[in-house]
Amino acid sequence: MIEFAAATGPTLMLDETSLMDIGGCIVNGVDIAPKTAVPDDGDARISHSVQGFLFTCGPDHIRHREPVPGRTDGKVYPLHGSGPGHAARILFTKFENGNAECRADIDIVTVEGLPARIERHWFIDGRTGEVNLKDKVLNVSDQIVPTFLMYHMNIGGKWFDAGTRLEGKMLDGGGFPWNFGKEPGGIFCVEAPATEGSFAEVRLGPIASIGGKTLRVRVLAETLPHLQVWRNQKAPADVLGIEPVSHRWVSRSELEASGEFVMLAPGESRNYGLSFAFV
Repeated sequence: MIEFAAATGPTLMLDETSLMDIGGCIVNGVDIAPKTAVPDDGDARISHSVQGFLFTCGPDHIRHREPVPGRTDGKVYPLHGSGPGHAARILFTKFENGNAECRADIDIVTVEGLPARIERHWFIDGRTGEVNLKDKVLNVSDQIVPTFLMYHMNIGGKWFDAGTRLEGKMLDGGGFPWNFGKEPGGIFCVEAPATEGSFAEVRLGPIASIGGKTLRVRVLAETLPHLQVWRNQKAPADVLGIEPVSHRWVSRSELEASGEFVMLAPGESRNYGLSFAFV
């Protein structure tokens, strides 16, 4: 892990072994990542990544294990796409004028055996403490392929109390307590149109254990038009996930049948992004 921090804001531990995703996220001396309080689905890549504060799902698949078309060997799409577990090639890391910046490329082999690349840019504003992530997903193969992306922002449930709420214009009634739904957990996915310029915004807080701060997440709505939220308090799991995503929560085959695949020709790319701050 690489420590990444600016003059203000959280201290992040970037995982160079897996996409430069975020392992630890330390706020007011507290690492709010769920660590081992997460379910294990038997995929070593995901069991590693889901313990961190943010991991990236895709770019060849999201959410569902389904057979790969045309294969006779029983090969299926992994639950969280093929991205996790691919090492990053760090181009530079800078700490200047109180800001922190990192650029890395991640070369991925998809489940179909095709190459893809994520050009990743992290930036922490040293004045505001806001963390910005910009990703460009490139099709570097010789075939036209569908592209998906989903960010899993995971927080340990033990850090919440009865006053912690989810809030956002995309949520029923504008928000509700963090422990929504039936026990020991639940999941939903809603449309999340832009409300702040190009961005959709969701908030989680106040979180008393980190000094009453609220996690504010802003998501590039054009390419991540849906928000999925998941929580699991079935012991030993104790986690809540804020999950911006490119596609509805339906099967891959249903997305394809309804014309919702985002297709990239060889050499084409698509931009995704989000920011977060503790305010």
